Amino acid sequence: MTDALKRLSEEGVAIWLDDLSRKRITSGNLAELIDQQHVVGVTTNPSIFQKAISGGDGYEQQLTDLAARKVTVEEAVRMITTADVRDAADILRPVFDATQGQDGRVSIEVDPRLAHNTKATVAEAKQLAWLVDRPNTLIKIPATKAGLPAITETIGRGISVNVTLIFSLERYREVMDAYLAGLEKAKAAGIDLSTIHSVASFFVSRVDTEIDKRIDALGTDEAKAARGKAGLANARLAYQAYEEVFSSDRWAALDRAQANKQRPLWASTGVKDPAYKDTLYVDDLVAPNTVNTMPEATLQAAEDHGQITGNTIAGTYEQARAELDAVEKLGIAYNDVVQLLEDEGVEKFASSWNDLLKSTEAELKRLAPSEG
Repeated sequence: MTDALKRLSEEGVAIWLDDLSRKRITSGNLAELIDQQHVVGVTTNPSIFQKAISGGDGYEQQLTDLAARKVTVEEAVRMITTADVRDAADILRPVFDATQGQDGRVSIEVDPRLAHNTKATVAEAKQLAWLVDRPNTLIKIPATKAGLPAITETIGRGISVNVTLIFSLERYREVMDAYLAGLEKAKAAGIDLSTIHSVASFFVSRVDTEIDKRIDALGTDEAKAARGKAGLANARLAYQAYEEVFSSDRWAALDRAQANKQRPLWASTGVKDPAYKDTLYVDDLVAPNTVNTMPEATLQAAEDHGQITGNTIAGTYEQARAELDAVEKLGIAYNDVVQLLEDEGVEKFASSWNDLLKSTEAELKRLAPSEG
């Protein structure tokens, strides 16, 4: 074992686990990861909950009680997922207190089927914040066009947000703008800005997967030379945008009011192509005030053989821009790729949510008490 995770933390990268299940909570595994592997946060998404609850381990008693009460399947799913998030938040509370609220966070997503409905997303964010009832929760809102005003409105109410499914640099700038607008709204309402936190989840590996697929279809040597570069380049240019926005005059006014910067969070950091090193999106995305949320396999790989050599984003912007330009010159349209990935991301999460509803409904029927 190396001390790569400790070094990563010392470089200003918060290590969050991209997974949650009741078994992970009750077995003591989550507490162990916090204690021994520098994990300071947890992210969830509909796919993670679908996998955990369909696995069934630890949910039988609660499902039995919910079946006895004859609750709707939608209510059952909300009761189960918010219970897990609440328990995880309690385990992470010491980290939250020690970092003045920056870390020790657990994220829970609004119903992904509401991704294109601003009002319903805000209503769901408020409901989730109330249901979980823990200060160290982040409500996940997707960075769709309809999600942007929902981010502003939710932040404006003093609710901390994890903005998810960001793929494009343009959309990322819109997300940061929505966050600042929300802080300005909260400030006007007299809310203490120091209590509001946010991260912006910028997806990495999915960009490489889609662009590499198009590169492979071209099949030329020139095209192959561009494989596996776009995901990192895109993320590095996102960090450049973050540095610009959070050194602006607009930010300075909020900074004086004790506002917190919205940290970039590297999401989708599990490597999909076995040709690439399995710690690629950890080793090569090191910069201060960032978050890297890792599936457990990536976390273990980073601990075992991660190569943390200091800041690997500083000084890369010109090269990153050239790498994205090279992809564009091959006839692979960046805007087409990132829009497709956003649409697919929303669709995948909605599909996982529907699968979760179906499997939970089947369990409720199985466990329903006989009449009489």
